[in-house]
Amino acid sequence: MQLVDYLPIAVMLILAGGFVAVSLIVSRLASPHNPTPEKLAPYECGILPEVEPVQRFPVKFYLVAMLFVIFDVEIIFLFAWASRFTDLNWYGVGAVGIFTFFVLETLAYVWKRGALDWYIHRRARYRDVESDVAA
Repeated sequence: MQLVDYLPIAVMLILAGGFVAVSLIVSRLASPHNPTPEKLAPYECGILPEVEPVQRFPVKFYLVAMLFVIFDVEIIFLFAWASRFTDLNWYGVGAVGIFTFFVLETLAYVWKRGALDWYIHRRARYRDVESDVAA
Protein backbone atom coordinates (compact mmCIF):
# COMPACT_ATOMS: atom_id res chain seq x y z
CA MET A 1 0.00 0.00 0.00
CA GLN A 2 1.15 3.47 -0.82
CA LEU A 3 0.26 6.85 0.57
CA VAL A 4 -1.90 7.56 -2.50
CA ASP A 5 -4.23 4.73 -1.44
CA TYR A 6 -5.25 6.79 1.60
CA LEU A 7 -6.26 9.78 -0.53
CA PRO A 8 -10.02 8.94 -0.59
CA ILE A 9 -10.04 8.76 3.22
CA ALA A 10 -8.26 12.12 3.48
CA VAL A 11 -10.69 13.69 1.01
CA MET A 12 -13.65 12.32 2.99
CA LEU A 13 -12.25 13.69 6.26
CA ILE A 14 -11.70 17.11 4.66
CA LEU A 15 -15.24 17.11 3.23
CA ALA A 16 -16.72 16.08 6.59
CA GLY A 17 -14.77 18.75 8.45
CA GLY A 18 -15.78 21.35 5.87
CA PHE A 19 -19.43 20.36 6.16
CA VAL A 20 -19.29 20.69 9.95
CA ALA A 21 -17.59 24.10 9.75
CA VAL A 22 -20.02 25.45 7.13
CA SER A 23 -23.04 24.13 9.08
CA LEU A 24 -21.88 25.81 12.29
CA ILE A 25 -21.16 29.10 10.57
CA VAL A 26 -24.46 29.18 8.67
CA SER A 27 -26.48 28.29 11.77
CA ARG A 28 -24.70 31.01 13.77
CA LEU A 29 -25.42 33.61 11.08
CA ALA A 30 -29.02 32.56 10.39
CA SER A 31 -30.25 32.10 13.97
CA PRO A 32 -31.98 34.94 15.83
CA HIS A 33 -30.13 36.38 18.81
CA ASN A 34 -33.06 37.61 20.90
CA PRO A 35 -34.20 34.74 23.16
CA THR A 36 -37.37 35.30 25.16
CA PRO A 37 -37.88 33.96 28.70
CA GLU A 38 -40.14 31.27 27.24
CA LYS A 39 -37.36 30.09 24.96
CA LEU A 40 -34.87 30.00 27.82
CA ALA A 41 -37.18 27.96 30.08
CA PRO A 42 -36.72 24.18 30.12
CA TYR A 43 -39.20 22.29 27.96
CA GLU A 44 -41.51 20.05 29.97
CA CYS A 45 -43.90 18.76 27.32
CA GLY A 46 -45.84 22.01 27.44
CA ILE A 47 -47.30 21.28 30.88
CA LEU A 48 -46.26 23.27 33.91
CA PRO A 49 -45.66 20.96 36.89
CA GLU A 50 -48.18 21.56 39.66
CA VAL A 51 -46.24 19.72 42.39
CA GLU A 52 -42.73 18.43 42.74
CA PRO A 53 -42.30 14.65 42.48
CA VAL A 54 -42.39 12.70 45.74
CA GLN A 55 -39.03 11.07 45.11
CA ARG A 56 -36.32 11.44 42.56
CA PHE A 57 -35.91 8.95 39.76
CA PRO A 58 -33.40 6.32 40.94
CA VAL A 59 -29.89 6.60 39.52
CA LYS A 60 -29.76 2.80 39.50
CA PHE A 61 -31.84 2.84 36.34
CA TYR A 62 -29.14 4.75 34.49
CA LEU A 63 -26.42 2.52 35.90
CA VAL A 64 -28.21 -0.61 34.70
CA ALA A 65 -28.80 1.01 31.30
CA MET A 66 -25.09 1.81 30.94
CA LEU A 67 -24.16 -1.72 31.97
CA PHE A 68 -26.58 -3.07 29.38
CA VAL A 69 -24.93 -0.98 26.66
CA ILE A 70 -21.45 -2.10 27.73
CA PHE A 71 -22.35 -5.79 27.71
CA ASP A 72 -24.27 -5.36 24.45
CA VAL A 73 -21.16 -3.93 22.77
CA GLU A 74 -19.14 -6.85 24.09
CA ILE A 75 -21.62 -9.23 22.45
CA ILE A 76 -21.04 -7.39 19.16
CA PHE A 77 -17.32 -8.16 19.52
CA LEU A 78 -18.17 -11.82 20.05
CA PHE A 79 -20.32 -11.81 16.91
CA ALA A 80 -17.40 -10.43 14.87
CA TRP A 81 -15.17 -13.15 16.30
CA ALA A 82 -17.73 -15.86 15.50
CA SER A 83 -17.99 -14.73 11.89
CA ARG A 84 -14.20 -15.28 11.44
CA PHE A 85 -13.90 -18.30 13.74
CA THR A 86 -12.32 -20.65 11.20
CA ASP A 87 -9.68 -18.11 10.14
CA LEU A 88 -8.50 -17.32 13.67
CA ASN A 89 -7.84 -20.90 14.84
CA TRP A 90 -6.47 -21.33 18.38
CA TYR A 91 -5.28 -17.73 18.58
CA GLY A 92 -8.89 -16.58 18.24
CA VAL A 93 -10.10 -19.07 20.84
CA GLY A 94 -7.45 -17.88 23.30
CA ALA A 95 -8.17 -14.21 22.65
CA VAL A 96 -11.92 -14.70 23.13
CA GLY A 97 -11.24 -16.79 26.22
CA ILE A 98 -9.30 -13.91 27.77
CA PHE A 99 -11.96 -11.45 26.61
CA THR A 100 -14.75 -13.58 28.09
CA PHE A 101 -12.83 -13.90 31.36
CA PHE A 102 -12.62 -10.12 31.66
CA VAL A 103 -16.31 -9.73 30.77
CA LEU A 104 -17.33 -12.24 33.43
CA GLU A 105 -14.93 -10.68 35.93
CA THR A 106 -16.51 -7.30 35.29
CA LEU A 107 -19.98 -8.77 35.73
CA ALA A 108 -18.94 -10.39 39.03
CA TYR A 109 -17.47 -7.09 40.25
CA VAL A 110 -20.60 -5.15 39.33
CA TRP A 111 -22.78 -7.79 40.95
CA LYS A 112 -20.68 -7.83 44.13
CA ARG A 113 -20.75 -4.01 44.37
CA GLY A 114 -24.57 -4.17 44.33
CA ALA A 115 -25.12 -2.32 41.06
CA LEU A 116 -27.70 -4.88 39.97
CA ASP A 117 -29.52 -5.05 43.33
CA TRP A 118 -32.49 -2.68 43.43
CA TYR A 119 -33.65 -3.67 46.91
CA ILE A 120 -31.65 -1.58 49.34
CA HIS A 121 -32.72 -3.44 52.50
CA ARG A 122 -31.31 -6.72 51.14
CA ARG A 123 -27.80 -5.39 50.65
CA ALA A 124 -25.29 -6.77 53.13
CA ARG A 125 -23.59 -3.45 53.76
CA TYR A 126 -26.89 -1.90 54.83
CA ARG A 127 -27.69 -4.88 57.05
CA ASP A 128 -24.30 -4.44 58.74
CA VAL A 129 -25.00 -0.75 59.38
CA GLU A 130 -28.47 -1.52 60.76
CA SER A 131 -27.08 -4.21 63.09
CA ASP A 132 -24.39 -1.79 64.35
CA VAL A 133 -27.04 0.86 65.08
CA ALA A 134 -29.24 -1.65 66.91
CA ALA A 135 -26.33 -2.83 69.09
